[in-house]
Amino acid sequence: MPSAPDIDLAQAEPEFSRNLALLGIGLSVFMGTMDISIVNIALSTLMHDLKASLATIEWVVVSYALVITSLMLGVGRLGDMFGKKRVYLLGILVFGAGSALCGLATSAYALILFRAVQAFGAVMMQALGMGIITEIFPAEQRGRVMGIMGTAVSLGLAVGPPMGGLLIGTVGWRAIFFVNLPVCLLSWWMVSRYVPGDRSTVKGERFDVPGAVLLFLALVCYALGMTLGQHYGFGSGASPLLFGGAILGVALFLWVEARSVQPMMPLSLFKDPQFGLGLLMGWIAFLILGGVFIMPIYLQVAEGYSPQQTGFLMLVVPLSMGTVSPLAGWCADRFGARVVSLIGLLLLVGGCLTLSGITLHISVFEYVMRVLPLGLGLGLFQAPNTSSIMGRAPRHRLGVSSGLVSLSRTLGNTSGVPLMGAVFSLYFLASAPGADQTNLAAAPPQAMVDGLDGAFRLAAWLGISAVLLALYSWWLKRHWLKAARGG
Repeated sequence: MPSAPDIDLAQAEPEFSRNLALLGIGLSVFMGTMDISIVNIALSTLMHDLKASLATIEWVVVSYALVITSLMLGVGRLGDMFGKKRVYLLGILVFGAGSALCGLATSAYALILFRAVQAFGAVMMQALGMGIITEIFPAEQRGRVMGIMGTAVSLGLAVGPPMGGLLIGTVGWRAIFFVNLPVCLLSWWMVSRYVPGDRSTVKGERFDVPGAVLLFLALVCYALGMTLGQHYGFGSGASPLLFGGAILGVALFLWVEARSVQPMMPLSLFKDPQFGLGLLMGWIAFLILGGVFIMPIYLQVAEGYSPQQTGFLMLVVPLSMGTVSPLAGWCADRFGARVVSLIGLLLLVGGCLTLSGITLHISVFEYVMRVLPLGLGLGLFQAPNTSSIMGRAPRHRLGVSSGLVSLSRTLGNTSGVPLMGAVFSLYFLASAPGADQTNLAAAPPQAMVDGLDGAFRLAAWLGISAVLLALYSWWLKRHWLKAARGG
């Protein structure tokens, strides 16, 4: 069915209103990202206060990740059908209600359930935020605003652990959920007031229930397989069956979508190869980012830093990402997204190479210099790449396109952590055969270094593959422009 006529919201709304709308969306993005990192630091406290085992309390994190991963595209489609602003505002309310319920939970099982409710609200915000921004800002400012959104994400990651530690130590763990409530209220008011009404929704379409169910089951199988595989091994237990279910589910989903009159994810989006290449490069970048989780283990076990010192050192990547992201967006608007994102990928590869050559007993300054290119590269790459993807999305498919961008990041991180962990373990055991990985404190420090080196050598090769994809995308654009000019 044809969509409603597009109205240029970027021209219809004054600059002041657009910037306040961006602030409202940025607040909710910051809140949702912070909530991921702030909960991680509370797990040991939750185990004690709720009298739960580690295996049970881990589901406080897992349930949140499962809901976000499995519902991302479906919510993006709902935004296109019923209005991105409407669904986004509902997401803020659901997230706030889930946060309040989490703060009132009296058992681990109740907290797990309420975290799933909270995630249901978060996925509405994550899936549609970029689509709303793309719609209300003119194309020449898109890189800048994507950079600001990147800063909101990075600040959420950076602020979460220290704020969580402060709140838990002074007020108690319930405060890490209640702190969301005033931010929810302010964000909801700003979005409802300053984001223009939905005017380009898809009219007369039905939700693709078979496609949504198949994709939901496939993504649940994949995310759960990754989670269980990290604990019980990827070659045994339920993980192989879950991965098989994920592959079958994706195959059936694509078969259904190709034959659906009103598909949840129109495969026509991928007729533009640069759209798909951008998603693939974003996925690879977040695969690499998954390797960062190894760094605290190296810093504490091999170098002997305290948890507090390690926490501060771990701020280098998110803070450098957040600092450079607005500059990257501005440069993308001025010089072109592909040039800036390519520079970011080259820096990312350089950061992986410097980390793959790390040794024992390095100074704080040397550590910062080695890890800094990783954060700067990701910051330079992410905003221009997102801007490029969203700029190629049809107006009436901005919700699904925004969901695809967020899903590529989520799947990259979900895959990157176990992948880098597996490579780390391979090199660790090769350096110290028979070492007990469950007691890393007794392991030879050099084995930790060898594991880290091996993981980031793989990350460097992944980065090189993303550079090649970026060069191919650049060549495609030049080739098409030449053909359009009749050359």
